[in-house]
Amino acid sequence: MSNTLFEADDNLSKSFFPTEYEEILQRVLNVNPMQYAKTRNFIDGAVTYLSPYISRGVISGKQVMETVLQKGYKSYQIEKFLQELAWREYFQRVWQSVGDDIWKDIKQPQPDLLHHQMISAVDKAATGIEAIDQAIVHLYNSGYMHNHVRMYTASLVCNMAKAHWLQPSQWLYYHLLDGDIASNNCSWQWVAGAFSSKKYFFDQKNVNKYAYSNQRRSFLNNSYEEIMEMPVPETLRPTTQLVLQTILPVTPAPLLDTSKPTLIYNSYNLDVLWRKNEGVNRVLLLEPSHFKKYPVSDKVLQFIIDLSKNIDGILLYAGEIDDIVGLYKDASVAGQDYIISKEHPAFKYYPGVKDSRHWMFGEVTGYYNSFFSFWKKAEKYLR
Repeated sequence: MSNTLFEADDNLSKSFFPTEYEEILQRVLNVNPMQYAKTRNFIDGAVTYLSPYISRGVISGKQVMETVLQKGYKSYQIEKFLQELAWREYFQRVWQSVGDDIWKDIKQPQPDLLHHQMISAVDKAATGIEAIDQAIVHLYNSGYMHNHVRMYTASLVCNMAKAHWLQPSQWLYYHLLDGDIASNNCSWQWVAGAFSSKKYFFDQKNVNKYAYSNQRRSFLNNSYEEIMEMPVPETLRPTTQLVLQTILPVTPAPLLDTSKPTLIYNSYNLDVLWRKNEGVNRVLLLEPSHFKKYPVSDKVLQFIIDLSKNIDGILLYAGEIDDIVGLYKDASVAGQDYIISKEHPAFKYYPGVKDSRHWMFGEVTGYYNSFFSFWKKAEKYLR
């Protein structure tokens, strides 16, 4: 694993995704949407590296869009950049619409399926495709994988090893700082043909071009027709059963002023500006039940906690929402009237008031059968 680019990134991994709010805002200001459109598929392309902050709700896609447009760009000039931002919103609308079916094949059963296991070679970064193996090591070290390599990895697992997308998608989500269930699940299904009209395939030439590798002898060094019809490569046949768990910190019950409402923050809502000037309690709630269902790595958990430190007066509590409600049992107003959160499919069970998120296209709601049918509706609001 001697790729200099990945090694350089790994050496910088601790500082590559800063958690200080001012540095995050500066990163938004530094976005170059024109270069993004030209180079985003290359592993050293002008991608924004904003996805962890958007996923965690520190900033919003709308905020990024407005910042870029304020620089004087016309929407038609940066359409590809805006579309890529909107894909995340589209997937969130899918999740809102299908609910827990986000964990099932959405459009049709994944074709050509052999099993529902994780591929050992992917877990061990030993697929034999050098650029992908280097990217997996980079993922483990940094919590990030370039989007193009995510597609390669998903295709390798689902379309060449013929594994179902679910367990491998949970593996990737576990390690990603920008883990987003909607984007992750739908993207894996899109590659696997369960949320698209056809499977996504790639060859060695494609990898060499966009990952700057020079590998020649691999099972991908064939035509697309041969790759689509080939048997499962020997290296991709062994499987493993994943064991993923999140170890939460031990915390005391938060000391709340029960004469005031409590704002509930979580791993998807770390908005620094949310009701910023209101006199409220602020709690980052890390629910054992949530992380049992959606486990993340120690690196991801620490990233979430560090991001929360931008929020003045926030209290960290590893416990359940019912524990917070219970603290209001002796208050003059029913506890659930004092609980305020932001709407999100992962936390539909929160009681009380639910504020809306900052959508790029708040007017475009409901389920759309494809991204471009969603985009056709959304782009009207850019004019």
